[in-house]
Amino acid sequence: MAIEMIACPDDNGRRLDRLLRKALPELPLSALHRLLRQGRILVDGKPAAASCRVTEGSTITVPEAASSPGVPLQSPGVAPTSAVHPLWEGAGLLILNKPAGIPVHGPGSLEIQVRSYLAGQLPPSLSFKPGPLHRLDQPTSGIIVFSRSIEGARYFSALLREGRLTKRYLALVDGNLEAPTVWEDMLIRDTRREKTFVTSSTRGRAAGAKEAGTRVIPLASTSRYSLIMAELATGRTHQIRAQAAFHGHPLAGDRKYGGSFQPGGFLLHAAELAFPPDAPPEVPCVIKAPLPAPFSTRLQEVFIATDYFLACN
Repeated sequence: MAIEMIACPDDNGRRLDRLLRKALPELPLSALHRLLRQGRILVDGKPAAASCRVTEGSTITVPEAASSPGVPLQSPGVAPTSAVHPLWEGAGLLILNKPAGIPVHGPGSLEIQVRSYLAGQLPPSLSFKPGPLHRLDQPTSGIIVFSRSIEGARYFSALLREGRLTKRYLALVDGNLEAPTVWEDMLIRDTRREKTFVTSSTRGRAAGAKEAGTRVIPLASTSRYSLIMAELATGRTHQIRAQAAFHGHPLAGDRKYGGSFQPGGFLLHAAELAFPPDAPPEVPCVIKAPLPAPFSTRLQEVFIATDYFLACN
């Protein structure tokens, strides 16, 4: 018996092949295109091409053996939504304070828990599934933005692409950093080693390196450690970790980038996200994420409290 799916408002005008890639994520791309070439996928009872534009209300018929439609909102054995800590919801966005140690994607991830959290709250859609709109490493805590709608995803992605969002992180780094500075480097990613390196401009451009800019403000320091606020002008993978190490102040506990030993690993927290002045009226100008308890405890052990530190708690 074939699977039948009804196109929803979010699906109107979308290419059939792209819609089915969202609706049937477990179906290999090669198998999807083979079914389309064979005329076995129907729209309103007629064989449809990959480029067919779907209309809201259309019935899409797929052979049962292909896959089951959609990704389950909560798979068997998935942990409850204990890691979903909303900071703000609106304008098609869900902004969370991610705990350190939980992955954004994959088994047991925040993405799975978010889909469980949003189950029943969103209108039906074949082509849209809530998902993260930017990266945050598994050991990093703090602000992460998920989409609640296609419109929200498009809006936030455009702000990222245009560089109109301001992201500020708190990090504990090795060494005494006393004066504000700006780190401007060329970064190149080694995907095999899953590590980012600073390289020279000439050599880097030839190898596909990308510019990275980070404004660094020390908030507190001792002879061994500094608490810094890092404001990103770009959003490269491992940007803060790689630049901090290159400039002689690796994150304390970040052994991958040469940091000193710290119980529990490095402390990096996405503390603030600022939207542009022309954001929709309901969107806050700045969203702040409270520090996780282990970060707060470690800072209390190392530093005399600063005004900024108190404001984050």
